[in-house]
Amino acid sequence: MSKKSKKDATTEASVEAAVASQDVVNDTSDSVEVADKKSKKRRWRMSRRGFLVGLGITGVGAALGLKFGVPEGQLALAGMLDDAAAPSNVKGSPVAWFEVGTEGTTLYMPKVEMGQGVHTALKQIAAEELELPWDAIQVVSSPTTRGLADGFGTGGSSTVSSLFTPLRETAATMREMLKTKAAEKLSVDVADLKVEDGVVFAAADSSKKLSYAEIVSGVSEWDVPKKAPALKAQSDFKYVGKPMQRVDFKDKLTGKAMYGYDMRKEGMLYGAVARPESFQATMKSAEVGAAKSQAGVVDVVITEDFAGVVATSRAAAYKGVEVLNVVWDEHSGFSTADAMALCTVEDGSGLTVQREGNAPKALKADSAKVIQAEYRTPMAAHSHLEPQAALAHVQGDKLEAWVSTQAPFVVRDDLAEAMGFKKENVDVTATFLGGGFGRRLSGKVAIEAARLSQATGKPVHVGWNRTEEFKYGYLRPPTHNVLKATLNGSKIEAMEHQVASGDVAFPFFPEFLTKVFGADFGAWRGATNFYDGIENRRTLSQRVKLPFDTGWWRGLGLLANTFAQESFMDELANAAGVDALEFRLEHFAASEDGQRFRGVLTKAAEMADWGGSLPEGHAQGIACSTDVNTKVAQVAEVSIENGKIRVHKISCAMDCGLTINPDGAAAQAQGGIIMSLSSVFLEKVDIADSRIQINNFDSYPLITMRDAPEINVEMVDSGPEPFGVGEPPMGPTAAAVANAVFALTGQRLRELPLKLNA
Repeated sequence: MSKKSKKDATTEASVEAAVASQDVVNDTSDSVEVADKKSKKRRWRMSRRGFLVGLGITGVGAALGLKFGVPEGQLALAGMLDDAAAPSNVKGSPVAWFEVGTEGTTLYMPKVEMGQGVHTALKQIAAEELELPWDAIQVVSSPTTRGLADGFGTGGSSTVSSLFTPLRETAATMREMLKTKAAEKLSVDVADLKVEDGVVFAAADSSKKLSYAEIVSGVSEWDVPKKAPALKAQSDFKYVGKPMQRVDFKDKLTGKAMYGYDMRKEGMLYGAVARPESFQATMKSAEVGAAKSQAGVVDVVITEDFAGVVATSRAAAYKGVEVLNVVWDEHSGFSTADAMALCTVEDGSGLTVQREGNAPKALKADSAKVIQAEYRTPMAAHSHLEPQAALAHVQGDKLEAWVSTQAPFVVRDDLAEAMGFKKENVDVTATFLGGGFGRRLSGKVAIEAARLSQATGKPVHVGWNRTEEFKYGYLRPPTHNVLKATLNGSKIEAMEHQVASGDVAFPFFPEFLTKVFGADFGAWRGATNFYDGIENRRTLSQRVKLPFDTGWWRGLGLLANTFAQESFMDELANAAGVDALEFRLEHFAASEDGQRFRGVLTKAAEMADWGGSLPEGHAQGIACSTDVNTKVAQVAEVSIENGKIRVHKISCAMDCGLTINPDGAAAQAQGGIIMSLSSVFLEKVDIADSRIQINNFDSYPLITMRDAPEINVEMVDSGPEPFGVGEPPMGPTAAAVANAVFALTGQRLRELPLKLNA
C-alpha cells in the first residue's frame, strides 16, 4: 500500500468503517432507512427519477448516486443498468457517484484508468455541470462494495461515450440540489440564484453567497428536483473540448501511483503457482517434494487442480515452485502451421453478419470479372509493461482484493464463485494498470492470490513474471480474410468479405449466449463494408475453435479486418485506374456517415499533401475505417531503406463526434498507431509442439522510438455527443502502410507482419 498521511489514513478508515457498517433496516416505496451498528440512522431516499440521495459516506455532506436509470431510462449505459422503473427495495450501501463534503467533492468512478486518460475526461464532464473549479474535484476508483455495478468493465472504447449523458445529468442534479438548499439557507428564491466555481450566490446581491462546503454543513435531508435539470449548452462549456492536464500524471511522475504490482499490505506474503509447459495440459498429480525446505517458503498449497507456494519473497516462492513434484498430462504436436490451416475461410460458410442488396447473385452473374484477394494475420500477444498482479486477503468468509483489472465487478464475481463466497463479501479495488488492451479482463491471478491467502490466513500477492504473461495469457487469434468484387468501370457493383478467425469475445460469454450471437462480434469487428455507395455488400464470419486461448486484444478484429478490406479497396482502385482517395470518396452515399467519412479522408489527405511532391524514393498510401461510430482516415508515407520498409509519417484525421479532451484524444490516436505499426512490422506469436515460443521481449520484439514515425493527428468534430477514441485509430494503419508500399514498389503485401519479397 502507498504511504498516507495520518489525516488521509483516518479519513480512509472512517469511510471504510461507514461502508462496512451499513445495514438496510426498513424499505418503503419512497425511502430506505440505513442504520449503522451504533444505531445512528442515515436516510437515503429513492426518487421516482431513480436517484439515490442522502448523507455522504462519511456522514457529512451530500451524496448522490443512482441504482438503475434516470431520467426515463436514459442512464442505461452499455447494458449495465436496468432501464426499468427504479425498485422500491434498495439493498446494501447506496451507489454514490458524487460526494460533496465540507472538504471538497469526490467523484467515485467505476471505470478504470489504464493510461488512456478516461478519469481526466470524466472529470471534465463532471466539473462542467457541477460548476466547480478544476482542482476542486478528486476522482477516485470505486471499490466494488460501493461502486456502480459495472458488469461491462473498462473496454470497447465505450467509457466516455457511455457515461457522457449519465454523468452530466447526475452532476446537474447535484448542482440543483445544492442550489435548493442554498436558497433555504440564504432565504432567497432559488430562481434568483446562480452558480459559479462552486459558489452559489444571489444574482441581485452577490454578498449573499455560500460555497458548496458551507451549503452541505449541518444538512441531513436532501431533495431531488422533480424536473430533470437543464444541461449546459455546448457553447458554454469551460472544460469539455479543452486540453486539460491529466489527473493521474502527478502521481505517476512522482511514483505515488499504485499499480497492481506495487500493492503492499502489512504481513503480506508472496505467491507463485505451478504451470505446465503446453497449453490444454491438466494436472495428474502434485506433491510437496523439497519445496517446504527452501529458504523463505512458508506454505505449500495443493488441491486437485492447483499447486502453489507461499513465501516471504517472490523469488523464494518461485524457487519453491521449481522443486514441487508436479506431473502433467501434457499435449504435443500442435504448431503455427496447424493454427493457420485451421483458420482458413471455407467459401460460403459462416454466419452472414451484413447483407445489403444481393452480393452473391451479382458476383455470380459476372463471375468472369470477379477480382479476388486474401489476407492473413498471425497470433499476437498483448505485451503490456505490467504483468498480471493481485493482492488478496481472505478473512473468514470475506475477501478483499486489489487487482490490476479492467473489470473489477467481473473479477469480484469470478472470486466469489471460485471461493464459494457471497458476492457482497468480496470487495475488489482496481489499481492503476500498466496497460490493458483487453488482457486484464480475466480474474485468474486474483483467484490464485485468494486461494493462497485462504490457505495461509495472510494477505498474499501474486505477480506473474514476464514469461508467465506471454505463455499463459490469451492471444490475438489468427485471421484469414477473403474478398471478392466486381467492377463496372470505376464503380464497385458487388463486394463480399469472408472472415475466418479464432474466438475474441466468445471465451468470456456463457455458452448459451454464443449460440444467441451466432458469430463472434469481436472476431468480425471492422469486417463489415462501410462504403454505403456500394449497392451489393455481404460479410460472412466463420468461427474457428483453436486449442489455445484467444480473446480480447486492442480493437478486437479491427486491425486485421481493416487491413484486408482497405488493402482490397486499393487493389480495386488500381484495377479501375482511379486515384485511391477519389475511388473511396466515390463509394460513399449522400448519407451522414458518408459525409463524415469524406470529412476525415479529405482532412487526412490535406494534412499529408496527398498527390503533392514527395522526397525521391517516398510514396503514400491511404486507408480509412469506422469503429464505435468514430471515423478515422490515415495517410502513410514510406520509403525502402536497406531492403526494409521505413514509415516516415502518418497523417491521421479522426471524427469522434464531440472531443472531450483534444490532447487526450490525440495521444490515444498516436498510441494506437504505434501499437498498430508494431504489429505491422514485428509482432507474431509462434507455436511449436503445443507450446508458445516466447519467453520475454528478446523473443517478442516491439517497435522502438528509433522506428517511430512522425505522427500528426487532427480532430474533426461532428456533433454534440462523444464517440469512442481508444481503439478506432488501430484500424487504417496497416492498410495505409501496405498501400504505400505497393505505390512505391508494385508489391502487394497481403500478410502481417509486412515483409518485402526478395
